[in-house]
Amino acid sequence: MLRRRSSSSSAKSSTKRRSSSAGFDEFGFAFIKRREKKLHHRSHDYSFPQPNALKVKELCELLSYWNGSSFICRNQIERFIRIGIPTAVRGRVWKCLLDLDNVRVASDFSYQVCLTEIRKGLVDLGVSEYSIISAITTLIDKENDLGSGAGQTPDAHSSAFSTVDVALFRQIALDLQRSFPTHRSLMGDSPEAIEGQAKLFRVLTAYAKFNPQIGYCQGMSYIAAVFLMLLGEEEAFWALVVLLEKPKYLSELFDSSLKKIQHQALVFQQLLKHRKPQLFQHLEKLGVSSFHFVMQWFLTLFTSLPCWDSVLAIWDLFLLHGLLAVFRAGLTILHLLEPRLMSMTEETTVLPLLLRVPVDVSQYSVLIPALWSTEVQEWEINCMNSVILEEMTESHETEKTKEDSSSSVSSDEQKEKSPAVENPAEDRPSKKEPVGPGGKNLFARILKLAQRYLADSAKQNTSNKAQPASPARSSPVVACQSKKRTSVSFTQAQRRRSQSRRPQNEAVVRKEPLPPQCTDGGTAENRSQVPLRRLKSGPVGRVARRRSGVQSGRGKSLLLRSSNQSQKASIPTSPVSQDPNQACTEPRESPGKSSIRPPLEEGSVFSPRTGTEVRESQLI
Repeated sequence: MLRRRSSSSSAKSSTKRRSSSAGFDEFGFAFIKRREKKLHHRSHDYSFPQPNALKVKELCELLSYWNGSSFICRNQIERFIRIGIPTAVRGRVWKCLLDLDNVRVASDFSYQVCLTEIRKGLVDLGVSEYSIISAITTLIDKENDLGSGAGQTPDAHSSAFSTVDVALFRQIALDLQRSFPTHRSLMGDSPEAIEGQAKLFRVLTAYAKFNPQIGYCQGMSYIAAVFLMLLGEEEAFWALVVLLEKPKYLSELFDSSLKKIQHQALVFQQLLKHRKPQLFQHLEKLGVSSFHFVMQWFLTLFTSLPCWDSVLAIWDLFLLHGLLAVFRAGLTILHLLEPRLMSMTEETTVLPLLLRVPVDVSQYSVLIPALWSTEVQEWEINCMNSVILEEMTESHETEKTKEDSSSSVSSDEQKEKSPAVENPAEDRPSKKEPVGPGGKNLFARILKLAQRYLADSAKQNTSNKAQPASPARSSPVVACQSKKRTSVSFTQAQRRRSQSRRPQNEAVVRKEPLPPQCTDGGTAENRSQVPLRRLKSGPVGRVARRRSGVQSGRGKSLLLRSSNQSQKASIPTSPVSQDPNQACTEPRESPGKSSIRPPLEEGSVFSPRTGTEVRESQLI
């Protein structure tokens, strides 16, 4: 019986040892019992391709002459990532992609010096880095004492810690318990787990000292833990620095106020609305926002997926392409879950599916080929980002207008309540009219501008009609006179021929010439009315007046009079028209010089039968 009991006890100890040493898969995760699978949600059925010895050799040769700025090297490494990076070489690949050696040399920050300062603070607190989880209560009590002022001592200023440091230590210690509790480097109280927890604590605290503006944020513990699984402690620290400092990666994702991750969640929501509008409308109808699942996906970089080989493949693509790979992975998961999500009608069933992605969807053979077939361009993210910024500015403007309107309403109410009002008629329009910028009514301002524009255009049109400008920008009177002088010789010769043919006893009837017209068809600037005059009387003169004056001259003179009177009533006379020397009308002929007639207008001839000027169109 004693032998059997001893054998049974040894069997129990062997099972415990198996669970602590041999009970882990190839990635270091412990095999979980069925009743605990719902709690941890981790699968060990991996489907990643097995490494080929020839491909591994080629990859090692590529890493030996790696140049991150070379397009050929990056193209080759992308081909190997698509095939599948072997687990044994993945750490070297990540170091080359992040360029850790050059980053470490270029920085003035010393990781070891920072660790010595951290240890001084822990010694003053009476806490060890190797028992940081068990010292959570001590840190909480110390923080409360420092906050209330009871823990202030004369040596408080010379101590190596402050309230901020104690709060930092406490927050990191709390998150150590949640970071991969089933991984061998962080699970339990084994020496490997204790050392792994101490490394993770030092890396996170050192980064908080490296960049105090960001400090420590939720989700950093998962990222640092993944680096510690494949890299050394200091290499994991510099990898975390590169990931959180470079704009290509996560610099637009982590901050102390979580505003950046909220903004990226909105960008992903716009991208989902653009790519899958039906799914977006369905989720919106159910009341499921992208904040509910995107923040967990992005802050932990999909480390919550049950299949670890798929997580590492997403990280390979992410370290190569940056934040675009995170959006690609999110869209791929939603694409694979779309049929199930569209069939659901309640929010309580949608969120668990998104937060705990099923194993059949997150398997390497299903998720990774779909990830490579999903493309997200940088210009798409920029467009969605600009849309979010425009919506934010519009919302801020509407809020400001609401505040201004509420303040104006309150001021109006106060005026109504006040007994003495000097001029209540002036206050009434301000209540009815919307208040625009500068305290003026926007509609009234637009109306005034329109009236001013119409008045200016009317003035410009009337001025163009009154003073048409020639191409050479000369006076219209000069243009008319120069145009007339060109035809003087021809008209005088024609007039002499007609006078030589006229009988001597025929009475000469003269009429005032018509006002000359300018080159563009408009009348000249002379506003003086030219009355009809007859120089000769008698029967011949009456016949001549009856034939010529009534038919052509009198009608034209009446038209000219009416046009001149209308122009006088509408437009003031210009200084050019008031000058008699610059008038377009020809000087009258003196009585003694009846044989010499003034020059005719262009397009008119002298009629010997009537003794007047006749247009060529009338002759035709």
